[in-house]
Amino acid sequence: MAVKAVACELPRTLELPLSRLFVPDIQKEVIRQGIVASISGSTVWRWLDHDAIRPWTFRSWIFPRDPHFEARAGVVLDLYARQFEGKALGDNDFVVSADEKTSIQARCRCHPSVPAAESRAMLIEHEYDRGGALQYLAAWDVGRAKVFGRCEATTGIEPFDRLVDQVMSTEPYASARCVYWIVDNGSSHRGQASIKRLEGRYLKEGHRRLRLIHCPVHASWLNQIEIFFSIVQRKVLTPNDFTDLDEVEQRLLAFERYYEEAARPFEWRFTRQDLADLMKRLAEKEALRQAA
Repeated sequence: MAVKAVACELPRTLELPLSRLFVPDIQKEVIRQGIVASISGSTVWRWLDHDAIRPWTFRSWIFPRDPHFEARAGVVLDLYARQFEGKALGDNDFVVSADEKTSIQARCRCHPSVPAAESRAMLIEHEYDRGGALQYLAAWDVGRAKVFGRCEATTGIEPFDRLVDQVMSTEPYASARCVYWIVDNGSSHRGQASIKRLEGRYLKEGHRRLRLIHCPVHASWLNQIEIFFSIVQRKVLTPNDFTDLDEVEQRLLAFERYYEEAARPFEWRFTRQDLADLMKRLAEKEALRQAA
């Protein structure tokens, strides 16, 4: 157990000039501390493997810092459950998740890629010429598994507004009672100014046909478009092997139709209750940290 405890320590608490611990580092440290007189690296590995401890791996996370995190996240979760301000959405209400995937490069490989063959993976030339970069803006209809995308030279208010117009001018959104747009806090759709700009553009007889809903700060994981972007990254952009930016754009837009052929709404399982449980756990951890 003492060896496993060392493996779970941060290197700085052990006063080691490392970012992560590997088996040889743990082996050396437990001997230095006198926990064991001697031990082999294979034994350390076997003990860690038994409990699935991998101190050399890591993943990023961010602590919610938005003072209104729970309230703002709750609105998004309600929309995914077809609710808004305590009322059920109607058949003529739609929920759209939107964002930008920035700086997609065209890496023009110096030699053609070689397809996979028996006992050999596909080969991608390491060297490439830079063919420029573009921005991919997309909107995902949460309930209909429908995607709208466009490529732009830059991000900003005008490119994002063109994406909104692209969706809102298409049926059934053009005649919808209301379309709820879930966005993060990027500069092209941030704050009250963006709400006033976009909601004011889509007024009909004083009724707002568009409602802009912001996720909490640093909570893009609540935005379903990020799931679609992760699919795009895996299926369309990796490995990055293009002849020019036109090919990047053509493949991105063609993939939208290809994906829609079998697409289904994402099975979103994180609920209001899950959110409440999360906030409770975070509050308890913060209380322990402050008491330490």
